[in-house]
Amino acid sequence: MLPAYITHHDCLLHDMGEQHPESPARLGAVNDQLLIHGLLDYMHAFDPPLVTQQQLTRAHDDAYLDNFAQTGANVPDDGYVQIDPDTRINAYSYLAAQRAAGAAVMAAELVASGKAPVAFCNIRPPGHHAERAAAGGFCFFNNIAVAILHALDTQGINRLALLDFDVHHGNGSEDILAGDQRVLMCSSFEKDIYPFCGEVPKATNMINVGLPSRSGGKLFREMVAAHWLPALDAFAPEMIFISAGFDAHREDDMGNLGLVEADFAWVTKEIVAVANKHARGRIVSCLEGGYELSPLGRSVAAHVRVLIGAD
Repeated sequence: MLPAYITHHDCLLHDMGEQHPESPARLGAVNDQLLIHGLLDYMHAFDPPLVTQQQLTRAHDDAYLDNFAQTGANVPDDGYVQIDPDTRINAYSYLAAQRAAGAAVMAAELVASGKAPVAFCNIRPPGHHAERAAAGGFCFFNNIAVAILHALDTQGINRLALLDFDVHHGNGSEDILAGDQRVLMCSSFEKDIYPFCGEVPKATNMINVGLPSRSGGKLFREMVAAHWLPALDAFAPEMIFISAGFDAHREDDMGNLGLVEADFAWVTKEIVAVANKHARGRIVSCLEGGYELSPLGRSVAAHVRVLIGAD
């Protein structure tokens, strides 16, 4: 039984323009580093299905879903539709978003059922800024929230944790999951940058820790040890999901926390330890941010190496 690696060509088709940091090349950078480090030899690759409407409606409002589908269907083949100042879609964005969310759902099913011990989804568009009724921050469907609610409703999981170490707070995941006592969400992020929220949690099942600019790996690790780990031990999740964003890397100009590959490997090791203690090792990790291709690929390789036990 090998760890699952889930990706799809459709995720490359979404494009927001040549100069946009959330580019199709991100997936290739990740795949190349996993291949170079030999990590794909230890994983089983899966082609995900498209997400279903029923799966999406657990996380998103019907009116929002209908509007996105209609907008996506009317984009010219060689054009774009602007969603917000930083986010736009092309003619294939709706398909890519369906495939990315479908990958997260497949990962949840594989891991919950014991068909894979852990899963990593190399997918885009990312998801953790997508709220129940709004896109934003390069995100359209909240992949991880869709997968979490699917696991809770259909896979016999009663209690799970979402851990988000992207440099930007997962406001969309918080919007969807706040108040759902089946879920503990722990988020670390840089303060005073997009989406300019998170320091005041929306509900008691949210552990949000904003970090100051240039705080570095030492403070990040101290934060995880002081805030995340005790809450996770008390909650004892049956399964863990990770919004794996790597834009907190010191070479990524989307943020300024100053983390390096060793910090991502360290936090992954701590998450694996929690999963082994409480969740039979079951972890689903989905790619979120990370926009400088070289540090993104290296950081994902460091994360996956620990996640699949190849270190």
